[in-house]
Amino acid sequence: MEQLSDLKAILHSKRANIYYLEKCRVMQKDGRVLYLSEASKEHQYWNIPIANTTCLLLGTGTSITQAAMRMLAQAGVLVGFCGSGATPLLMANEIEWLTPQSEYRSTEYIQGWMRFWFDDHKRLEAAKRFQVERINFLEKVWAKDRELRFEGFDSSNEEIKKMLHNARDTIGIAPSVGKLLQIEADLTKRLYKHAAKATGVSGFVREHNSADLANDFLNHGNYLAYGLAATTLWVLGIPHGFAVMHGKTRRGALVFDVADLIKDALVLPWAFIAAKERMDENGFRAQCLQAFVEHGAMDFMFNRVKEVALAHSDMGEEFS
Repeated sequence: MEQLSDLKAILHSKRANIYYLEKCRVMQKDGRVLYLSEASKEHQYWNIPIANTTCLLLGTGTSITQAAMRMLAQAGVLVGFCGSGATPLLMANEIEWLTPQSEYRSTEYIQGWMRFWFDDHKRLEAAKRFQVERINFLEKVWAKDRELRFEGFDSSNEEIKKMLHNARDTIGIAPSVGKLLQIEADLTKRLYKHAAKATGVSGFVREHNSADLANDFLNHGNYLAYGLAATTLWVLGIPHGFAVMHGKTRRGALVFDVADLIKDALVLPWAFIAAKERMDENGFRAQCLQAFVEHGAMDFMFNRVKEVALAHSDMGEEFS
């Protein structure tokens, strides 16, 4: 057990790895978690650095041992079973994870979340804050990332500036969550149009079941973002059912809310760039994960969720 005491030494907000595996066996060997790929003439073992991993996605043709699950749980790694290419997560069409169990997580964030969640006005204010932070993150990322600016994703572009300014103004006066969802959908639709134009992807239509590369990469990248969001909420101890945007009765809805903080800024542009360059899934996934780390996506998620959770720690306090 002493050997396992440092498996959570690296904070989840600082961890660098998400793994998607297929056609392999995951097992524990000599105190490490490995995956075994079976070639025609030899078996190869590869180490998974679980202490620096946020979540593990197991695709087609995979199996995992009880001993490996035990070590993954002790390291705080979320495990999900999924289809080919990391999408979709199984268990119908909802976000479902095998989460490490612990009753010793912090209680302040779930208690803070409960202080405002049952108040319709305060829950709407939290939803607005999430939407504004989503736009702020996009502006920041597209302003500093030279590769994205080179590809036409530049927040100093007049068209983009006007688009984001208008969205921010309408968010501020939105009377309901339903209206916020309309604003979000309209902004994302405009961003898709800009991305398709910038990368020369003609005739793009967002279809979750489409077979074209841009849609495939959007699905793939979104599920990576869901992994980060689910990890953030698990660490903070906030159940997925207490959403502020995606509906109080939709399972896993808060995962979608939190993932939306980074999807437009990072997943959307790289999905179109990868489609233009005809990348394969591995290349796109590596680029996505690099972007998550480079721009501190998980840190951003943690900080925004904590701020919203604690904004009403004083019962009479309102959002600034």
